[in-house]
Amino acid sequence: MSAPALAPEVVVDGPVTVIGLGPAFQIVDEHVLDGGLGAAMIEIADEANPPLVVLDLSHTHFFGSSFIEVLFRLWTRLQARAGGAFAICGLTPHCLDVLKITHLDTLWRLFPTRDEAVRTLSGVGH
Repeated sequence: MSAPALAPEVVVDGPVTVIGLGPAFQIVDEHVLDGGLGAAMIEIADEANPPLVVLDLSHTHFFGSSFIEVLFRLWTRLQARAGGAFAICGLTPHCLDVLKITHLDTLWRLFPTRDEAVRTLSGVGH
């Protein structure tokens, strides 16, 4: 299996693993997901130890229902692990609206900035 054409940025900030989708991920559609992004994100979350993951979408202006499915799978896997937590930061107005319309803003923790998300998740379990 080949690596995804575009890989997400992965940064470990204290106990938190941050998955950053850079400028190449302004639009996350089925084509991008078929390129391996979804599988890569799930693998990163599965390997996060402790299972604290922040997804930084500050460069993403559009995503479709297939990406929401990946996010849901990622969240479910993290929730199944002891002490697992998931947050999303940096949502653009359109992407935030999508999560509000689907009521996923009530399920997932949303933060305006990466620092705020990392700070909050760093306090989980302490």
